Amino acid sequence: MLGAAMAGSATVAAQQPRLTSGSALAGFIRTAEPTTTADPTTTTTTEVAQTTTTEPPPPPPPPPPTTPPPPPTTTAPPAPPPTAAERVVDLVNRERRRAGCRALTIDQRIVAAAQAHSVDMATNRYFSHTSLDGRTFADRIREAGYPRPAAENIARGQRSADDVVRAWMNSSGHRANILNCGYTTIGVGLDTGGWYWTQDFGR
Repeated sequence: MLGAAMAGSATVAAQQPRLTSGSALAGFIRTAEPTTTADPTTTTTTEVAQTTTTEPPPPPPPPPPTTPPPPPTTTAPPAPPPTAAERVVDLVNRERRRAGCRALTIDQRIVAAAQAHSVDMATNRYFSHTSLDGRTFADRIREAGYPRPAAENIARGQRSADDVVRAWMNSSGHRANILNCGYTTIGVGLDTGGWYWTQDFGR
């Protein structure tokens, strides 16, 4: 059923080895020993200088070569498919290009008006360009903040964007709205509870 209205080093400390008497790990230490002469009453002590030799620790081995990890592979997620309302706009603009008209741009104020009308029709089970409170499509578009309403197409029952655009294009009044080269903006609403479609146009 259709309806149309015009309108985000290790530091290696050189540690001094701890040596004990008789240690031979890093050098040697001699202690003083008494020297006895023929005179048992005389003792001569010769002190021998202590000598300590400490080898410096070997330098730390160089760190193993590191290979930077490859950069992470990022793949952009695929774009979501267009909504039914976006598909309607694509199809309408295709028809307009064929007719030599400029493409319509989506205006969110008109979208709001169209969606509200589809929801209202589905909720209250009526099918008309005039709301139950008496408002016309032009009233609804202006109330949504868009100052230049132009026309409205409505439909009910078609379950795809292709079906509803085909139905509109097969109706002279709806086709005239779609192919009016003076229109510049569009908004589409859909309520799937009964498949109520609203297509509003602005100048």
